Amino acid sequence: MMATLSDADIIEKTAAFVQQTLKDAEGGHDWWHIQRVWTNAKLIAPAEECDRLVVELAALLHDIADSKFHNGDEEIGPATAGNFLKSINIDDVIVVHVQQIIRHMSFKASFDKASFHSTELAVVQDADRLDAIGAIGIARAFTYGGFKDREIYNPNIPPNLTMTKEQYKNTTAPTINHFYEKLLLLIDKMNTPTGKAMAQQRHTFMEAFLTQFYLEVQ
Repeated sequence: MMATLSDADIIEKTAAFVQQTLKDAEGGHDWWHIQRVWTNAKLIAPAEECDRLVVELAALLHDIADSKFHNGDEEIGPATAGNFLKSINIDDVIVVHVQQIIRHMSFKASFDKASFHSTELAVVQDADRLDAIGAIGIARAFTYGGFKDREIYNPNIPPNLTMTKEQYKNTTAPTINHFYEKLLLLIDKMNTPTGKAMAQQRHTFMEAFLTQFYLEVQ
């Protein structure tokens, strides 16, 4: 029978597993993205009444198998996370909670009617959304756009502000459109006071970037 691990040991083992699993991942969804989200989560969590272990595990495992890179399979992430956590003898209640956070935290999940909520989800979701905006968010957007061979900008393809979930998942639109279809919307979707405060400067930076972008393309 496996000895009970301390929370610190659990986090250490999980971080090592994630770092190894994502060592060859696309640049916007690699270990460094995970590390930034993990750091953001640890900054937000102290102001909330939440289970810190669940928060840190969910932050570490939230992109362990992103559906974008697995033929749209939205269950492979929760399954991969669950299998790992069970392998180190984590309590089933924690495993299920982490899996539920992974299922419900992405932007595309917001197209569906909310069927799950917890303070831990709110914290990790804010942490992840922070990494989608600001200078890092801009870099990640263009990295993924290049990975998918998308145009940077095409004035003949306007942003679609009324997309369905399936349209969002399958879009091939230029990367600039993504700012209007997601990134600029995130500040109003932040859950926690700390997350909202951290998002404001990053949001303003994106607006300034777009102003400069259009000055240059015009």
